[in-house]
Amino acid sequence: MPPRDTRRERFYEAERMVFRMFERAGGTHTVQLAGTELTLPVEVQFASVDSVRDYVGRVLSMPSVKQRFDAASTPVSVRARRGHRSAHYARRVDSDQREIAIPDSTEGRWALRELVVLHEIAHHLDDSDGPAHGREFATTLTELVGVVLGPEAEFVYRVVFADSGL
Repeated sequence: MPPRDTRRERFYEAERMVFRMFERAGGTHTVQLAGTELTLPVEVQFASVDSVRDYVGRVLSMPSVKQRFDAASTPVSVRARRGHRSAHYARRVDSDQREIAIPDSTEGRWALRELVVLHEIAHHLDDSDGPAHGREFATTLTELVGVVLGPEAEFVYRVVFADSGL
């Protein structure tokens, strides 16, 4: 049985703060954080679950991701999820099957964004036995964001997570 995920709500709130920073960065993509002016990368907005599937494959194929994360070589499927409230990663205990489910309904379009997809990929890459949103997962997500989006985005995650007690 996996450990209790006691930090989940705090983690999601910190992540929503990161999302808002990306949304409010404006046309110049600049934000002020911890006394530093940063230029954030443009966040990809996906048109469909098919485009998410392609993106996941490209991220897991990146040499820097393969070098840093052993699980990058483990296949993961991507499918549409019914409903609209959450994206989801599942690792089947009884098989080697791994799956990312992304809502694709009109109400679920919020999940068709790069930061949400990177969160789900980080679940796939996190090989710790800790809680789903524990310290090890936060480190995995932060490092993945740094590899894929660059050091400015990684800095945002590090500062926001630290300020949130994560």
